[in-house]
Amino acid sequence: MAGGKQSPRQRMVNLMYLVFICMLALNMSKEVLSAFGIMNAKFETSNLKTTDNNLAFLESLGTKAEEDAAKYAEDYKKAQQIQSLSQEYYTYLETLKEAMLAGVEDRTDFQVMDKTDFLDQKFFSGDVLSADGKEFLNKLITYRTDLANALPAKMTDLKATVAERFSTGDDNNEVPNRDGKMLNWVKYKYEGYPLIASVTNITSLQNDIKITEEAALKAMLAGNLTDQVSLKNFKTSLFGSKSAFYSGEKYDGKIIISKTDNSSTPVRAELTLDGRKLVDGTDYKIEAGGVQMLMGAGNPGDHVIAGTLFFMQDGAEIPVVVNNSFATISKPSAALIAADKMNVVYRGVANPMSISIPGIPDNNVSASASGLSKVSGSKYVMSPQTGRTVTITASGKLPDGQTVSSKSEFRIKDIPRPNGSIRGETNTAKMPKSNLEISSVGAILEDFDFDLNLAVSGFKFKVPGQPTVVVNGNKLNAQAKSALSRAGRGEQVQIFDIEAYITNNKTYKLKKVSPVVVELTN
Repeated sequence: MAGGKQSPRQRMVNLMYLVFICMLALNMSKEVLSAFGIMNAKFETSNLKTTDNNLAFLESLGTKAEEDAAKYAEDYKKAQQIQSLSQEYYTYLETLKEAMLAGVEDRTDFQVMDKTDFLDQKFFSGDVLSADGKEFLNKLITYRTDLANALPAKMTDLKATVAERFSTGDDNNEVPNRDGKMLNWVKYKYEGYPLIASVTNITSLQNDIKITEEAALKAMLAGNLTDQVSLKNFKTSLFGSKSAFYSGEKYDGKIIISKTDNSSTPVRAELTLDGRKLVDGTDYKIEAGGVQMLMGAGNPGDHVIAGTLFFMQDGAEIPVVVNNSFATISKPSAALIAADKMNVVYRGVANPMSISIPGIPDNNVSASASGLSKVSGSKYVMSPQTGRTVTITASGKLPDGQTVSSKSEFRIKDIPRPNGSIRGETNTAKMPKSNLEISSVGAILEDFDFDLNLAVSGFKFKVPGQPTVVVNGNKLNAQAKSALSRAGRGEQVQIFDIEAYITNNKTYKLKKVSPVVVELTN
């Protein structure tokens, strides 16, 4: 038909098709609105549960910070900051939602929430953002920036997630629509949408806040837990039933692993050493992984450290009993070097000796022999009596109660023959008669290991051609000086039969003292 005229029947058919399409569109709209409502309800439920979880995580971090400030205090501070930022932004969005739904009588009747006028009027003024629209955009940008700054530097992945999850498009806050045209992010997300769709969109944004907060808190707790169980926080130590073992014994030591970080640090300690209370800061100090002892090792012998260490766990103090022992032995002043067959002690001398058994405290060692007496610790004095040898027996008790004993034989020798001296010179000397008259006659033990104080009680004096003069004391008497005055230059006078003795042991008889010959120089 020319001119395109339609019959009344055709026009009726076309109208019926139009009505049918409208009915389909109307039904589709109701289903979509209901779907948005159901999704919003699920987000609301998830947000409530995540809020409770986040509060529990934050409380756990707070407890850990009290127990171990060095490890958890900084994370707890950041967690509080993150929680505060999130709660502030979440509350702003909740207030906005309440305003959006203020006119809805039944908030479960999602099909009536199809209007777009609330946010269209609140966020936009013509084609640009209103003051409220700008505030909405700025709140999101501020939260995104502050949250990224509050996260610990090591959480790089979560920082990237925050940037993506709360993105507002490019640097101009614009995103492309389906036609590729750049639109303001708020305009793209909220202009012209049904009320229930916008409410769901904001509830989804709240859900992003909660799951981001949850991820940060979990990462803080999990990161510290990983550090605690990491082998880098442990060290090995060797523990045995006693501090020293002997050849032939079975070693029962055990390698144990202990933590050395702040999570295993006692909060306080109550310790004693052999029953004496130890003072914190003076006798010991608490450090990561345990207690560092500072007190002295004490006198030689066995010592016991006892008491209790207190650790904080889940807000309560947990006691750990301490009962350990150690042994103190005398510190050697030098290496022990002995020449075979040179074990010698001298008669008439207080011979100093050191007697000890390695690994046994001096108070558990005893020694005996004729003439042996103990001074202190491992120091003894041997004063030989009769005979040519003396045997010293030393014994000690091991920590397991076993007795160790050994014997050593020493030769007894007399003090060697002293050399006569005049003015400190031995054998021969040269001097004028005037010096000889006033000089003292002495006796010297040259190259002898003991510094004995020898004194002279008398001697004989002989000038060539003159009778021998017997002198009492250690200087020339008048008769000797008279004989000396008759001597000529170059003549040699003799001092012999010198009688010497040890000042602190006059009963010991020294060997005969060698003579001294003096050549006169005038």
